[in-house]
Amino acid sequence: MTTADEVRLVVPARPEFLRLARVTAAGLAGRMGFSYDEVEDLRLAIDELCFGLTGPTGRHGTVELLYLIDEGSLVVEGQGHFLEDIAPIMLTDLSRVILTALVDEHDLVTGPNGPLFRLLKRRHSNAALAGD
Repeated sequence: MTTADEVRLVVPARPEFLRLARVTAAGLAGRMGFSYDEVEDLRLAIDELCFGLTGPTGRHGTVELLYLIDEGSLVVEGQGHFLEDIAPIMLTDLSRVILTALVDEHDLVTGPNGPLFRLLKRRHSNAALAGD
Protein backbone atom coordinates (compact mmCIF):
# COMPACT_ATOMS: atom_id res chain seq x y z
CA MET A 1 0.00 0.00 0.00
CA THR A 2 1.15 3.49 -0.71
CA THR A 3 0.60 6.72 1.17
CA ALA A 4 -2.99 7.98 1.02
CA ASP A 5 -4.61 4.86 -0.45
CA GLU A 6 -8.35 4.65 0.12
CA VAL A 7 -11.07 2.04 0.21
CA ARG A 8 -14.81 2.80 -0.08
CA LEU A 9 -17.61 0.59 1.19
CA VAL A 10 -21.38 1.15 1.07
CA VAL A 11 -23.62 -1.18 3.07
CA PRO A 12 -27.27 -1.23 4.12
CA ALA A 13 -27.68 0.58 7.46
CA ARG A 14 -28.66 -2.58 9.33
CA PRO A 15 -26.67 -4.37 12.03
CA GLU A 16 -26.17 -7.57 10.03
CA PHE A 17 -24.36 -5.63 7.28
CA LEU A 18 -22.30 -3.35 9.52
CA ARG A 19 -20.01 -6.26 10.36
CA LEU A 20 -18.54 -5.67 6.89
CA ALA A 21 -17.32 -2.28 8.15
CA ARG A 22 -15.47 -4.02 11.01
CA VAL A 23 -14.05 -6.76 8.78
CA THR A 24 -12.77 -4.21 6.26
CA ALA A 25 -11.12 -2.09 8.96
CA ALA A 26 -9.54 -5.17 10.54
CA GLY A 27 -8.21 -6.44 7.22
CA LEU A 28 -6.67 -3.09 6.32
CA ALA A 29 -5.18 -2.55 9.78
CA GLY A 30 -3.70 -6.05 9.78
CA ARG A 31 -2.12 -5.43 6.39
CA MET A 32 -0.71 -2.15 7.68
CA GLY A 33 1.09 -3.90 10.53
CA PHE A 34 -1.21 -3.00 13.40
CA SER A 35 -0.89 -5.36 16.37
CA TYR A 36 -3.69 -7.78 17.24
CA ASP A 37 -4.79 -5.53 20.12
CA GLU A 38 -4.78 -2.44 17.89
CA VAL A 39 -6.92 -4.25 15.30
CA GLU A 40 -9.40 -5.31 18.00
CA ASP A 41 -9.54 -1.74 19.34
CA LEU A 42 -10.34 -0.51 15.85
CA ARG A 43 -13.08 -3.10 15.37
CA LEU A 44 -14.73 -2.09 18.65
CA ALA A 45 -14.50 1.61 17.76
CA ILE A 46 -16.13 1.00 14.37
CA ASP A 47 -18.94 -0.84 16.19
CA GLU A 48 -19.52 2.06 18.59
CA LEU A 49 -19.60 4.68 15.85
CA CYS A 50 -21.76 2.67 13.44
CA PHE A 51 -24.17 2.05 16.32
CA GLY A 52 -24.17 5.80 16.91
CA LEU A 53 -25.20 6.35 13.28
CA THR A 54 -27.82 3.64 12.94
CA GLY A 55 -29.04 2.78 16.43
CA PRO A 56 -29.66 -0.79 17.63
CA THR A 57 -32.16 -1.80 14.93
CA GLY A 58 -30.68 0.00 11.93
CA ARG A 59 -32.26 2.47 9.56
CA HIS A 60 -33.71 2.55 6.05
CA GLY A 61 -30.83 3.61 3.83
CA THR A 62 -27.09 3.05 3.66
CA VAL A 63 -23.87 3.75 5.50
CA GLU A 64 -20.95 4.83 3.32
CA LEU A 65 -17.48 4.26 4.73
CA LEU A 66 -14.21 5.69 3.53
CA TYR A 67 -10.98 4.15 4.81
CA LEU A 68 -7.98 6.42 4.30
CA ILE A 69 -4.69 4.58 4.60
CA ASP A 70 -1.63 6.59 5.43
CA GLU A 71 1.76 5.53 6.67
CA GLY A 72 1.20 4.33 10.22
CA SER A 73 -2.43 5.42 10.56
CA LEU A 74 -5.92 4.60 9.38
CA VAL A 75 -8.74 7.16 9.19
CA VAL A 76 -12.29 5.87 8.86
CA GLU A 77 -15.09 8.23 7.88
CA GLY A 78 -18.70 7.06 7.95
CA GLN A 79 -21.72 8.85 6.48
CA GLY A 80 -25.34 7.84 7.02
CA HIS A 81 -27.67 8.19 4.01
CA PHE A 82 -31.10 7.51 5.47
CA LEU A 83 -34.53 7.59 3.88
CA GLU A 84 -36.26 8.91 7.01
CA ASP A 85 -35.61 11.88 9.24
CA ILE A 86 -33.66 10.91 12.30
CA ALA A 87 -33.45 12.32 15.76
CA PRO A 88 -30.25 14.16 16.62
CA ILE A 89 -27.40 11.71 16.98
CA MET A 90 -25.14 11.55 19.97
CA LEU A 91 -22.77 9.24 21.75
CA THR A 92 -23.49 8.14 25.28
CA ASP A 93 -20.99 9.08 27.96
CA LEU A 94 -19.91 5.44 28.10
CA SER A 95 -19.36 5.32 24.31
CA ARG A 96 -17.19 8.45 24.50
CA VAL A 97 -15.06 6.89 27.25
CA ILE A 98 -14.70 3.66 25.27
CA LEU A 99 -13.77 5.47 22.05
CA THR A 100 -11.24 7.69 23.81
CA ALA A 101 -9.55 4.53 25.13
CA LEU A 102 -9.62 2.75 21.75
CA VAL A 103 -8.64 5.31 19.11
CA ASP A 104 -6.50 8.42 18.82
CA GLU A 105 -9.32 10.69 17.59
CA HIS A 106 -13.07 10.32 17.10
CA ASP A 107 -16.10 12.43 16.30
CA LEU A 108 -19.79 11.86 15.57
CA VAL A 109 -21.83 14.80 14.29
CA THR A 110 -24.91 15.67 12.28
CA GLY A 111 -23.65 17.04 8.97
CA PRO A 112 -25.55 18.88 6.22
CA ASN A 113 -26.21 15.59 4.38
CA GLY A 114 -26.85 13.39 7.40
CA PRO A 115 -24.95 11.99 10.35
CA LEU A 116 -21.27 11.26 10.00
CA PHE A 117 -18.34 10.04 12.01
CA ARG A 118 -14.58 10.13 11.78
CA LEU A 119 -11.97 8.18 13.66
CA LEU A 120 -8.19 8.03 13.53
CA LYS A 121 -6.16 5.06 14.73
CA ARG A 122 -2.38 5.28 14.67
CA ARG A 123 -0.19 2.19 14.61
CA HIS A 124 1.78 2.19 17.86
CA SER A 125 3.23 -1.29 17.52
CA ASN A 126 6.53 -2.07 15.82
CA ALA A 127 5.08 -4.85 13.71
CA ALA A 128 6.45 -5.02 10.18
CA LEU A 129 4.15 -4.19 7.29
CA ALA A 130 2.71 -7.31 5.73
CA GLY A 131 3.38 -7.87 2.07
CA ASP A 132 6.09 -5.23 1.71
